[in-house]
Amino acid sequence: MNYAYFDHEADIGITGYGETVEEAFVAAAQAMFAVMADTALVRDAQRIEFSFTESDTELALVTWLNRLLTEAQTQGLALGRFELHKQGEQWQAQAWGEPWREDLERGVEVKGATLTMLSVTRNNGRWEARCVVDV
Repeated sequence: MNYAYFDHEADIGITGYGETVEEAFVAAAQAMFAVMADTALVRDAQRIEFSFTESDTELALVTWLNRLLTEAQTQGLALGRFELHKQGEQWQAQAWGEPWREDLERGVEVKGATLTMLSVTRNNGRWEARCVVDV
């Protein structure tokens, strides 16, 4: 599982890769939160969980990323670890992080995941989940 991000005009594009669609979504979340902080330094002090229903896989990516952002912003958390499980149209999500601390350097604030360049595809047995995030 890995991720990448790229410049797209004034915003940033993120891409997550995985053996499953869930792994690709988790990698996309890691990419998005890596823009905001060094996720390797974020402690697993607090867990959040939520679920959502979405039949369209591409819209599920945007929903997943935006729900993570909303939960993180509402609770004042930096997130660094993610899990996602899909059963039918139901998605079960968990993430771990901690309240922002002084020695955790803040990067660029991500405001939201967009429909720009939205794509969830499977190529050569590997999933790729991509979109542009508004910064």
